[in-house]
Amino acid sequence: MTLRPYYEYRHLVGFEETNLVGNVYYVNYLRWQGRCREMFLLEHAPDVIDEIRDDLKLFTLRCECEFLAEITAFDELSIRMRLVDLTQTQLEFAFDYVRLRGELEDVVARGRQRVACMRGPNADTRPAKVPATLRKALEPYATVAPATQPRVLAHIVNGD
Repeated sequence: MTLRPYYEYRHLVGFEETNLVGNVYYVNYLRWQGRCREMFLLEHAPDVIDEIRDDLKLFTLRCECEFLAEITAFDELSIRMRLVDLTQTQLEFAFDYVRLRGELEDVVARGRQRVACMRGPNADTRPAKVPATLRKALEPYATVAPATQPRVLAHIVNGD
């Protein structure tokens, strides 16, 4: 088996994900980023899910998507996630949304997501180190070497 340089989540677009015009409603691309990230945790770092049930929080600091082509119901997608930045307390992922048509593949969108690890009660969350098992699970999907200098998380505007 050949290891791909990305984690892949496959998705078949349904009518409920389209708008009145018939193309996919933009917010679904961001949902698929979250779903891809969740499935990665389930498959490659399930102990992190246990930590989330305890007090680990994964705050989304920034999320974006650039749309390159329209997709519609019953298009088959491969959402491909890669790690592009890893600091002491934060991760950044890049996503390629690839429409699959038999042997043909075309990139229909690209996205990014920056996540901060936090711990503590909701009224007093503080930056926390990225769990070691998550770091290890992400190694095969890294596009750059992890940062050697820790960054300080100054302010969190919102989270999920």
